[in-house]
Amino acid sequence: MISAIRSTISIGDTARAYIELMKPRIVTLLVFTCVTSMIVAANRIPPIDILIFTIIGGALSAGGASAINHYLDREVDIKMTRTARRPIPSGRLTALNALRFGLALVAASTLILATLVNALAAAIALAGALYYIVIYTILLKRNTVVNILIGGGAGAMPVLVGWAAATGRIDLQAFILFAIVFYWTPPHSWALAILVNKDYAAAEIPMMPVARGEGVTRYQILFYSLQLLIISLSPALLLLLPQAPDMLGPLYLALAALLGLPLVWQSVKLIIKKDKATARALYKYSSLYLALLFLAMIVDRLLL
Repeated sequence: MISAIRSTISIGDTARAYIELMKPRIVTLLVFTCVTSMIVAANRIPPIDILIFTIIGGALSAGGASAINHYLDREVDIKMTRTARRPIPSGRLTALNALRFGLALVAASTLILATLVNALAAAIALAGALYYIVIYTILLKRNTVVNILIGGGAGAMPVLVGWAAATGRIDLQAFILFAIVFYWTPPHSWALAILVNKDYAAAEIPMMPVARGEGVTRYQILFYSLQLLIISLSPALLLLLPQAPDMLGPLYLALAALLGLPLVWQSVKLIIKKDKATARALYKYSSLYLALLFLAMIVDRLLL
């Protein structure tokens, strides 16, 4: 049946299937955080060649890791309504071709970053891909409720790539950006997990709502949203310290507070209302929140 489906797929459909393997919406957000980190690190727009090659290398690394994730998750994807139409379980691509594609993208990313940006950026990007593939997908996702907590570090690696690309080193400020993405991941992912709880249960994946229940998950979302708000405001401490390294200014801090408070309020509402509509609203706002927060960083650095 699957071979018959493949025989009817056009070249254009095949190309779209390969692009789908890369999870382009997620890659776009990750690349945006990487570019933001470059601008914050350099306190300006970096040299155009470095910026372009970092974007290409970062996108290939994240996209390649996602493609390999599709390969590794192919058996659980077919059990979930949300993922059953992905390229491999739907029969649009073979598992082996998806794996080859992912490995090629990660290899190309490492080569581009190492030769056209710097070795540190290449090493961090490769480490991020391996983190996502090995630590999250293989070791954590199917085995422990802390899969998202620990696995969130993979999504935070692009900010370190960007910082290394712009400066050739990793400073303390880079880890503040890393922490922002790291602590953003649980509220965002658990809100989605509440929405598709039955899917994860059917696939026997111990996401927080499956393993601990939706009630516990709602309180955990609030807990991590509060931590995220505090961490997003932590650059204020650098403004108070004598001879502290420059990072972000008052404009960013004001915007971070304005963006973070609605996220906390959405988390409180999720505890009060306990319905899918509120979880969906929180999930959508959390995506917008991260994009706007990093945009606020760019505005702060380029306008002040």
